[in-house]
Amino acid sequence: MSTYTDAEARRDLDRLLEEALREGEARIRRADGRVFTVRPEQGKGSPLDVEGVDLGLTAEEVIAFIREGRRER
Repeated sequence: MSTYTDAEARRDLDRLLEEALREGEARIRRADGRVFTVRPEQGKGSPLDVEGVDLGLTAEEVIAFIREGRRER
């Protein structure tokens, strides 16, 4: 993780943001010695966005299971 001076951060903001994205954070040090950390915000995806699980079933098999479940009601 790199530390940029405030002047470098103003001049090369795009580079600073890309590094924060790649490394997880970047720091900016002001002339008075205070240090600030820039981090990318986490995506706000849906909690329903999950990866599928390959069960090795064909579409026809899935449809047959659904129909069987409906018949049992």
